[in-house]
Amino acid sequence: MNGHDFSLQPFFPGGPLPSLKITGHLARAGGNLAIRYELRGALAEVAISTIAEAPARKPGLWEETCFEFFLAMKDAPGYWEFNLSPGGGWNVYGFQAYRQGMREETAFTSLPFRVRRRPDSLLVALELDMGSIVRTDQIFEVAIAAVIKLKDGGATYWALTHPGSIPDFHRRDGFIIEL
Repeated sequence: MNGHDFSLQPFFPGGPLPSLKITGHLARAGGNLAIRYELRGALAEVAISTIAEAPARKPGLWEETCFEFFLAMKDAPGYWEFNLSPGGGWNVYGFQAYRQGMREETAFTSLPFRVRRRPDSLLVALELDMGSIVRTDQIFEVAIAAVIKLKDGGATYWALTHPGSIPDFHRRDGFIIEL
């Protein structure tokens, strides 16, 4: 299994950052992908959705606390955006190129992820068979990100890297992990 530990970096346009840290692990074995995020710190400051009884596809998850990853095939313009809400909502979007041709990816009818919430930590973990959208011999390029909404109405944006002057998780120069 090919794996990488990661630590996300904040991009916060104003005021002091809350005392938070986002780390995790990304691994691939053939067409299977596993990702785990761990949010630690002052979770009392974070707006976290109540866990739904039945996880479901939901649009616009990036407008609330949401863990994301972006997956592309090396040297191909298209990519996918995966959104995981600690409240159980999820979605997958396909793009033809940078922010072009956005559509819900219907190859996935569910995302089997787990959420564990404790007073000082939040764990979100997903294991997924990617065989419905990629060949197992292809090289993946991955960007990992999160939007953390604060109870005071603000938001923080986290990624492996922030290559531009504004947070933009779709930029291909932010897809820095190869699997």
